[in-house]
Amino acid sequence: MRRLRWGVLSTATIGVQKVIPAIQSASECEVIAIASRDLERARSAASLLGIPRPYGTYQELLSDDDVDAVYIPLPNDAHAEWTIRAAEAGKHVLCEKPLALSAAQAREMALACAGAGVKLAEAFMYRQHPTWVEAVRLVRSGAIGELQAVQSFFSYYNDDPADIRNRVERGGGAIMDIGCYCINLSRMLFDAEPTRIEALVHRDPVMGIDITSSVLLEFPGGGRSDFTCSIRAEPDQRVHIVGSSGRIEIEIPFNIPPDRETRIFVTSGGDPPVAPATGTRVFEPVDQYAVQAGAFARAVLDDTDLAVPIEDAIANMKVIETILATPSGPSTDQREQERYGVLP
Repeated sequence: MRRLRWGVLSTATIGVQKVIPAIQSASECEVIAIASRDLERARSAASLLGIPRPYGTYQELLSDDDVDAVYIPLPNDAHAEWTIRAAEAGKHVLCEKPLALSAAQAREMALACAGAGVKLAEAFMYRQHPTWVEAVRLVRSGAIGELQAVQSFFSYYNDDPADIRNRVERGGGAIMDIGCYCINLSRMLFDAEPTRIEALVHRDPVMGIDITSSVLLEFPGGGRSDFTCSIRAEPDQRVHIVGSSGRIEIEIPFNIPPDRETRIFVTSGGDPPVAPATGTRVFEPVDQYAVQAGAFARAVLDDTDLAVPIEDAIANMKVIETILATPSGPSTDQREQERYGVLP
């Protein structure tokens, strides 16, 4: 069997703990190289994961003629540079989400890869998990009637100022890190781009990043998606998909465990809300990162289209940019104090 030979740019935790082992488990893939700016870190990760070639610079890995494709889990502000360099070296690219810092930058990356004749994919792994494949199929088939609304919530707690996710110049913040999922799933389910975007964005006064945002997206025909994402809240994630005659709940929508059954709940009929007719669909354990890697490898090896075209990543960035352009504005307490003359 032909295999896609991967190199990994960075020893980032998500790669070492989740994505690299998943790529290694996919029958169409093998990981032959890993790079870090610190050679000892590369050697340590290579030893841990059984990767034969550690490199002390990213460029050294890109110069390895045996590497067919690279996985890039670098900080958001490094995605564009190293995707373009990888394209120039003739490597196909699977890049972590969000693809870039702006839509213009994402477009530049796409053009560089197209010009070099290599494939570029944004690593939204959840889209290819069987739970989401089935949810999208149900929506498209009319199983819950006409899609009316999507509600989602995604949060975790992180106030470490040294963490790159809390550094605005590195592309940090809630919308870039996790809100991008809520945007992506909304556009996927409605199979359209939002015609109106309204947002409430709360930023950390010291770090400058958005820490909690609530967003309303309107789609053609009047469909709505609303979501809240926060990096200052208890870890949680949920998605509700509501149609004219039914609804779908995704039990664990994003960080789907690879070692346990997962479920979606489909309601249609009965006597809601007291006694709705809800059915449970159960899916065997699947590693969504392995599914992602296998699909990417087949597209490269067979020279077929990717499951999700890179134009989708550019469109997602346009929505992210619009939301982040929203001014924070005064808090409710401040407005009330100003109204009653408490503040000068």
